[in-house]
Amino acid sequence: MKGFAGFPEGSVRMTPLPAPFFSELLPRIDHLGELKITLYAFWLFSRQESPFHYLTLGAMKKDTDLLAALAGGGKSGEHALEDALERAVARGTLLAVHASGAEETCFFLNSPHGRAAAAGLQRGEWKPDESPGASPWEERPNIFTLYEQNIGALTPMLAEILRDAEKEYPADWIEEAIRLSVEHNARSWKYVAAILERWKKEGKSGGKPPSEEDRKRYLEGEYADFIEH
Repeated sequence: MKGFAGFPEGSVRMTPLPAPFFSELLPRIDHLGELKITLYAFWLFSRQESPFHYLTLGAMKKDTDLLAALAGGGKSGEHALEDALERAVARGTLLAVHASGAEETCFFLNSPHGRAAAAGLQRGEWKPDESPGASPWEERPNIFTLYEQNIGALTPMLAEILRDAEKEYPADWIEEAIRLSVEHNARSWKYVAAILERWKKEGKSGGKPPSEEDRKRYLEGEYADFIEH
């Protein structure tokens, strides 16, 4: 049995589960693979930023961690995945749609939003993204971990500032801005914030990190007493 090191310190991103999952769905699930794919679906849906939340069979078959988690009992990962999905669809947890123009089957949560998205796909109102991106198992570190690993120790005031930044900027912006601060040897949240503010104002594609002249001004600002330089 592979051990679990425990949950990390600081804020950890949570995955919401609707109350009916515990009161109505969970007592009816009697197959481990079905339970795993159901939890996987909730987890992935909560992390998707597109207007339509869905899974594709092709993307799931490329997720080697998912296949490994499902394999067993004489079944390969792909066979176990297909079996688990079939069970979840038969139970009514997920909706399977293979619409005209869509190259593969898409799976939606059987919820008002999921049913509307599935109906829109069937009517040809939108098409699935052909580039599903990285495996959802590759979790991004939270902003507190990124800060401590790349900039310095946290203070209570900085923790509040970071929480506000999480609400205002996309996670990938924050990650890239911290990376730029390291590359420019300016390990300061003021420098990171300056990059984010410029991207927000000018647009990320055309935005540029602060110049050396700006950097000095940012590092000597109102937070200079408690921000790592």
